[in-house]
Amino acid sequence: MTMIKEASVVKVNADGLHYRELNTRLRETVTNGIRKVELHNVHGQRYIGTDLDRPVEIEIFGTPGNDLGAFMNGPRITVRGNAQDGCGNTMNEGEIIVHGHAGDILGLSARGGKIFIREDVGYRAGIHMKEYQDKQPVIVIGGTAQDFLGEYMAGGVLILLGLNIKDSNYHKARFIGTGMHGGVIYMRGNVKDYQLGKEVGVAEPDEDDLRVIRRFVTEFAGHFGYTAETLVDGKFRKLYPRWLRPYGRLYAY
Repeated sequence: MTMIKEASVVKVNADGLHYRELNTRLRETVTNGIRKVELHNVHGQRYIGTDLDRPVEIEIFGTPGNDLGAFMNGPRITVRGNAQDGCGNTMNEGEIIVHGHAGDILGLSARGGKIFIREDVGYRAGIHMKEYQDKQPVIVIGGTAQDFLGEYMAGGVLILLGLNIKDSNYHKARFIGTGMHGGVIYMRGNVKDYQLGKEVGVAEPDEDDLRVIRRFVTEFAGHFGYTAETLVDGKFRKLYPRWLRPYGRLYAY
């Protein structure tokens, strides 16, 4: 593995490295007080940034493998490409910014931090998102999503912008919010009632909701070079849980 140190930035050539070696070197580099690491030629290595708890900036050139930033507690990871499944798994704090697509189970069980995806995501994005003490996870997706968006969601904010969908078209995801019992989903664009889980209510965003949308969409725009006002413009729908324990009767004696 080639490592080049330039001022306070360490550049790593990850080409051909096993994920264990790459992550060991990354952890050693961060422990030594480096504030920024660039990983070049990343080709599917898993667990990058897992369990890191220091305010380091990691920039990835390539496609990281599954569980990027899992259990992460503070770093900022920027991906100059696509991300695979499990991005932000059980994330506690920090940021993940993906300049492309992301795979399935994005933000699985995240309890804090922010995830920004420029384009589309796969199935079950935001599944089991929750809030922990004063932490609130946030996911902003620029494109659209596959089925089971926000499944079993228990907390946090999930925003779907649908920037690649024309005004006359609909998001195609089905079973949105199935089992949802906390948090909120804001969707820009059209969705039909049959696409929603039976646990989900629909409302027009009020002023408090619009402030939340503007705040996080402005951050999204800053990361990807959009104009925030053009993204906020458009019809948003607020999806919220109708019940606190949608399946309580199934398990209560």
